Amino acid sequence: MEELLRVLVTLGLTGLLFLLRLEAATFRAAEYDEPSADGRRSTFRLRMAWYLLGFALIAAALIIHPAPARDLELGLGDRGGALLGGFALGAIGTAQAGLFARLRYGRLRMPPLWSYPGAVLNAIGTAFIDEAAFRGLVLGFLLVAGIDPAIAIVVQALLYVLATRTGASGRSRYVFGLSLFLGIAAGWLTTITGGIGAAFLGHAVTRIAVFVCTGHAGQPAPRGHEVEDSWEFRRTPDGWRQMEPPGEEARADR
Repeated sequence: MEELLRVLVTLGLTGLLFLLRLEAATFRAAEYDEPSADGRRSTFRLRMAWYLLGFALIAAALIIHPAPARDLELGLGDRGGALLGGFALGAIGTAQAGLFARLRYGRLRMPPLWSYPGAVLNAIGTAFIDEAAFRGLVLGFLLVAGIDPAIAIVVQALLYVLATRTGASGRSRYVFGLSLFLGIAAGWLTTITGGIGAAFLGHAVTRIAVFVCTGHAGQPAPRGHEVEDSWEFRRTPDGWRQMEPPGEEARADR
């Protein structure tokens, strides 16, 4: 009876973590250091409060549940598999971030130096909370309930996309697809390694790579709203003259 009660309390903590992820934007923790919708920058205290609440709920789940590492994947898992799988996922995430930046902006958009500390902090903190909550607790409870692993991975990935609000109107389709990919790939790594170590490593590396390559923490602006889309960016700088290819001037004079 006591063990069942502890499991039910942990399930309640999982629900609280889901609600906390839904409210990440309220704590200015959803999009790193980027300006929020009302133009104000994320405040350090609000973001730290979000991290601390998430860490506290995860720690409570670890303490209360009778077997968190065995039943809920709340552990590193196989160390070799965690490192190999994590770096493999991180490499894929880095490659796609660079490819997206090249296709969307024609270049890698390195962000300003002042933004790196906050971006790295949020990449690591958010990745840990996301992986512990969704690939650990949510996926673990689905597997314990006897759901087929493939179905459980898809379900938790969809719940993750819902909680991050990446599918909301006006959000980038790229970020939606990336979140869904991370949810499925991280869930698969968790099931084969027996822990969230690989998922956390790959997730954190991918989020940092997106920030470094695109200059955005998590939500690229719609087309027409980036500096690369402006006429000022595309026009020849003041004082410069566009040179014609050799022979063009001579043909023009004929």
